Amino acid sequence: MSTPTSSDTDSGTAPSAGSVRASLRNPAFWNFGGLFFFYFAIWQLAFTFLSRWLEVEAGMSHGNIGLLNSVMALTAFCLQPLYGFLQDKLGFRKHLFAFVVLVGALMGPFFAFVFTPLVELNQVLGAIVGGVFLSLTLNAGVGIVEAFNERSSRANGFEYGHVRLFGSIAGALSSLVGGFIWASNPNNIWWAATVSAIVLGTLLLVARTPKPGDPGYAAVAADAAEGGAQGAGGKAKVSRETVLALLRDRSFLGFMVLMFGAAALYDVFDQQFPNYFARFVTGGVDPQVLFSRVVFAQILVEALVMVAMPFVINRIGAKRGLQLFALVLVVRVVGSAFFTHTSLLIFWRLLAAVEMPLMLVSVMKYITRMFDVRISATAYMIGFNMAKQVGIVVFSWVFGTAYDVIGFSSSYVIMGGVVLVVTLLAGVLMVDDRSRADADGAVESAQGAREHSART
Repeated sequence: MSTPTSSDTDSGTAPSAGSVRASLRNPAFWNFGGLFFFYFAIWQLAFTFLSRWLEVEAGMSHGNIGLLNSVMALTAFCLQPLYGFLQDKLGFRKHLFAFVVLVGALMGPFFAFVFTPLVELNQVLGAIVGGVFLSLTLNAGVGIVEAFNERSSRANGFEYGHVRLFGSIAGALSSLVGGFIWASNPNNIWWAATVSAIVLGTLLLVARTPKPGDPGYAAVAADAAEGGAQGAGGKAKVSRETVLALLRDRSFLGFMVLMFGAAALYDVFDQQFPNYFARFVTGGVDPQVLFSRVVFAQILVEALVMVAMPFVINRIGAKRGLQLFALVLVVRVVGSAFFTHTSLLIFWRLLAAVEMPLMLVSVMKYITRMFDVRISATAYMIGFNMAKQVGIVVFSWVFGTAYDVIGFSSSYVIMGGVVLVVTLLAGVLMVDDRSRADADGAVESAQGAREHSART
């Protein structure tokens, strides 16, 4: 799993040179950039090396590795709403972020003194405890980091998209440096995460956040008040009826099916791919060191592709973009099953650099074009986040067990078939968005809403 990617393209506007210079001159920009850098260093170290470490160092079966990933997703599914509610209540206070940092700082001791003995005692129990622990700071914790830094960027007057790039840089560098750490001692990966968390905690401690009465605090509070006023005026309230209407929309159901199947299996496929990759590496090279370099290259290419992807999706449409994402995933999964030379496996992995931008940009554009943008956050949370997390919970354990029973290659063929089936089903349900390309970022009119309802 690569570092979650963000882009200024979501807003439909490119950042100006002046805004970039203003961000660079702002001392707070570098402080909050450091928060992103060291958090996503922990993220990338964990997800690049986790499955290989669990197999080689902890001796876990693929089924139990899959169970651990399922528990991580399930924990995030349960905790994210609570984390979001608490962070909204806390505002600029750092308590919840500090908890995420504390759990990250405990990674080294946890894996050395708790997890390894627990796995030796009982692998299933180890998978459950390990999944919950990791999710506290990773799958569930990432939302806290993103929300806190986004709010702080507005208060401190710099572009969120600019400071978020520190996370992408950290993802690439951590994959590369982590390879050298792995070569010296695989267990040091978790101690490196602990060191990164300690630096992260130091930066969080010195980070200046606005207090009541400060201009930045007042500006963010005014934004929230304006949003509330719009809701009171009937423009942005999310009610039970709103959600039910969304769930009755054919296009939304198709979108959820695609996220449950294809988007979830994108993550599930990547979870244990390093273990499969290691079986075919020849020439005396450490497979995990080589894989870390491949991930480094993938993240760099992914960032370049992300720049151009909005223009591609504007030409072909978001629905076709999602279908193309699923098709590339099928090619990558099935290709990995049949063509296993090291160079080809590297190629299949690098294809992910096209997949992720295809998915992210298409998801955002399909939501804003096909559904009322006044409830786009709700559509994103239910249609993308929740549907995908449920898919990961189900498929991580199912395919992890399949790797043990029928092998990776046969499991990949079945996985490719599942992606193909859900893509065809979603294609029947989802309405083409190209006729609504002008709806990007605009609130659909009452007439447009009626026409869309008639089509679906």
